[in-house]
Amino acid sequence: MRHEKSCGSVVFDDNGKVLIIKHNLGHWDFPKGHMEENEDEYDTAIREVKEETNIDITLDTRYRYVITYDPFPNVIKDVVYFIGKAKNSDVKNQEEEVEIVKFVSVEDAFNLLTYDNAKNVLKKVLLDMNK
Repeated sequence: MRHEKSCGSVVFDDNGKVLIIKHNLGHWDFPKGHMEENEDEYDTAIREVKEETNIDITLDTRYRYVITYDPFPNVIKDVVYFIGKAKNSDVKNQEEEVEIVKFVSVEDAFNLLTYDNAKNVLKKVLLDMNK
């Protein structure tokens, strides 16, 4: 069994809108990507959000959310998310992987996100942010 790990962030802007992306393959999700050598989870999340969306972020490292699934036979993948705060708002998609990048309302995010596990992470993030 091969294990993979990606990291990303559920990013909010100053107006409480959520950053989501539509991959070229058609699904909506939060920005994330594979860890590179000598990176920790935080570095990966910050780099991947920047690469996919052009958004610089700060992370709230008090909370860590993990999704585990099997994308292919004999592969287990963990995706680690952190809460992020956008430092800028000039989105630009990474054309090789991402078709659309945008900040949307929380309600719109729930309607657009393709996978239930992403919606569940957003629910947990919102609960933690309101503690």
